[in-house]
Amino acid sequence: MKSFDAVVIGAGPGGYVAAIRLGQLGVKTAIIERENVGGVCLNWGCIPSKAYIQAAKLFEGIHGAAEVGITVAAPAIDLKKTRAWKDSIVQRLTGGVSMLLQKAGVEIIKGQARFTGPTSLVVEGAEGKQEIGFRNAMIATGSRSLEIPPFPYDGKDVISSTEALDLDAVPKHLCVIGGGVIGLEIGMYLNAFGAEVTVVEMMDQVLPGVDAEVVKTLGRVLKKRKIKVHTSTKALGYSGKGGKLEVEIEDQKGKRSKIACDKILVSVGRRPNSENLGLDQAGVQTDKRGFIPVDQQLRTNVANIFAIGDVAGGMLLAHKASKEGLVAAAVIAGKNEIYDVRAMPGAIFTEPEVATVGLSEEQARAAGHEVAVGRFPFTALGKSLAARDTEGFVKIVSDKKTDLVLGVHIIGAHASDLISEAALAIEMGATVEDIALTVHPHPTLGESLMEAAEAVHGMAVHILNPK
Repeated sequence: MKSFDAVVIGAGPGGYVAAIRLGQLGVKTAIIERENVGGVCLNWGCIPSKAYIQAAKLFEGIHGAAEVGITVAAPAIDLKKTRAWKDSIVQRLTGGVSMLLQKAGVEIIKGQARFTGPTSLVVEGAEGKQEIGFRNAMIATGSRSLEIPPFPYDGKDVISSTEALDLDAVPKHLCVIGGGVIGLEIGMYLNAFGAEVTVVEMMDQVLPGVDAEVVKTLGRVLKKRKIKVHTSTKALGYSGKGGKLEVEIEDQKGKRSKIACDKILVSVGRRPNSENLGLDQAGVQTDKRGFIPVDQQLRTNVANIFAIGDVAGGMLLAHKASKEGLVAAAVIAGKNEIYDVRAMPGAIFTEPEVATVGLSEEQARAAGHEVAVGRFPFTALGKSLAARDTEGFVKIVSDKKTDLVLGVHIIGAHASDLISEAALAIEMGATVEDIALTVHPHPTLGESLMEAAEAVHGMAVHILNPK
């Protein structure tokens, strides 16, 4: 039996980060992965989708080149070549992660792990079965696309995000069931490549939980792009096969209709990968949905077994998993750390991008704050005009009495990059005045945060302030 001070199960953005940190801290560590190093994020999620999104942005940029005096031939998309380019990025990143694990002294073990007790497990892989003992274990097995009964995945007609990120041709008409992050990201880049897209969302808005003003702006963009959106609508089922499909829907008034399409993308959420791990043998408890409850140090109910990332519940974000992995690794190494994040940022790679951190205006009011809000549109920013990316705005939500920044919501180009300053501000307990008084370089997109902060106090320079 091999023996380790720490064993990490799952080599996604939570697990591999934790394993590397454990190695850096001198802890004898093994990481067990049944598929590919990098997990869903690097192989079938975050990175592949961003590659396609960037390709779509370039494709659209070429279409609009004549506006700035550049004449080019009309572009055409070869999705097989785009997929090969995407695969090369994935291979480079996953190869880099494997190298970093090895350099950190982490042993990589391929196979399916299953606990046999609170300090032991067995791994079954291509090389057979091996028993492993450990002092500490970390469960970082992630999540997978949720399957719903009326739309069972077949990988051809009805697909999950995994198959959607591996297409070799652009669908003529894609029906997206679920208007959340994944559905809109994939739907919008395929629309940029020429697909007709229809979105069916059961809630009363797409991107449920995102600031209403941001969603309203995105809704206007979706309409401009001729992406049809049915909110407050149920997807009942479908008929047909071989790319000739009809999805039956029902609106809130009970009216039924059908959507003709050749692909159905189901993106209605994710479920944790907590089964088949032998958790009962180790004594680890799960909740009724299969998530593993943890404390502030990411410990499960079994003190030497930790859980991080999607399988531990909460916001299902790669960067959250990485942060949790760093905390859990430090605890295993004997450091007195806890997971203490005041505001977790989120980025949505629609076109334009959406990024949020902290409380929305509605949430702040519900929490009892007297709210002050400042907005600054990208149409008033020189850098945005020069880049031809003027859609959207920055919105700062603050406490009127204390001037503390409670939340920041951005829709626009590079929102995913801009949100980090806002996250730092909330984490440090910054006031709106702190942002307003900080010099931001010109001409940049970052000036939008400074101007939005000034707008909270009715003092923005480059827009008319409401009286």
